[in-house]
Amino acid sequence: MRNTIKLTAITAGAALALAACSTGAPSAEDTTAAAGGSDNKNIAFVQGVAGDEFYITMECGIKEKAAELGYTVTTQGPQKFDPTLQKPIVDSVTASKPAAMLIAPTDVEAMQAPLEQAAAAGIKVVLVDTTVNDPSFAVSQISSDNVGGGAAAFDAIKAAKPAGGKVLVISTDPGISTVDARVKGFEDAVKADSAYTYLGVQYSHNDPATAANLVSAALQKDPDIVGIFATNLFSAEGSATGVRQAGGKDITIVGFDAGPNQIKALEDGTVQALVAQQPATIGSDGVEQADASLTGGTVTPTIQTGFTIITKDNLSGEGGDAAYKSSC
Repeated sequence: MRNTIKLTAITAGAALALAACSTGAPSAEDTTAAAGGSDNKNIAFVQGVAGDEFYITMECGIKEKAAELGYTVTTQGPQKFDPTLQKPIVDSVTASKPAAMLIAPTDVEAMQAPLEQAAAAGIKVVLVDTTVNDPSFAVSQISSDNVGGGAAAFDAIKAAKPAGGKVLVISTDPGISTVDARVKGFEDAVKADSAYTYLGVQYSHNDPATAANLVSAALQKDPDIVGIFATNLFSAEGSATGVRQAGGKDITIVGFDAGPNQIKALEDGTVQALVAQQPATIGSDGVEQADASLTGGTVTPTIQTGFTIITKDNLSGEGGDAAYKSSC
């Protein structure tokens, strides 16, 4: 297995192609003053899900940059990655009229209207990590190169299992921009190599127990699976549990994200590689873009960040440095 694969962001349009602008959405160039006036120094961060180390690490980056620029940050997130739980939070934030909102939308369709309404109220909206179908209302979008990350996950499996074989993807739910892009990157890479058989993607609904059951059932059907790509932290956690429950052997699991549980699974040998994003950088960049929009600075509409493949071999170096935090 290669020790480390360090990839940088590719062309921004690859993972964040914009849909045609809807006629009712406010433009990103809207010159309406920020809600609350020029003295408003409040930023709201709406997580995709509370308690996820990815979003905790992002919050750390947000708070550090906000303190540097003189903003106060409030953070809220739903208990599940679910638009029906996130929408009331967004509505409440909109009513409170912060100067800016940094948000990871939980669905490309369901969160469209609530976020357009926030932008129409004069709040500078920055999309971090995930996006919506028509993000033209947002001042900026900041995300990892998720297509490239999915392809890199396949490369990690291929390095561990060069003879080929059956591979499976465990994801969260369809309609989430980031994980859809990771699945696409992985699928395209697998289909380009005839030595591997793609068993498709199964959805865990962001629940580790469901992911464990899916993997256990998949191994009952196809005990010769050689690799599993888990598209986020909870999918990876559940996939590792499912392999243990099924008594699976010599299976390479590559997880996307690098929380403490995933690092422990890597150390234990249950997971063989992790694709670590740069959530703190995404958060810091988000605050910078919000500030630029509020102060008349230069705004970058789309930013993509890189990632690091973590293995046991680089945990004491750059791999360990890329691991997520459970608190700031």
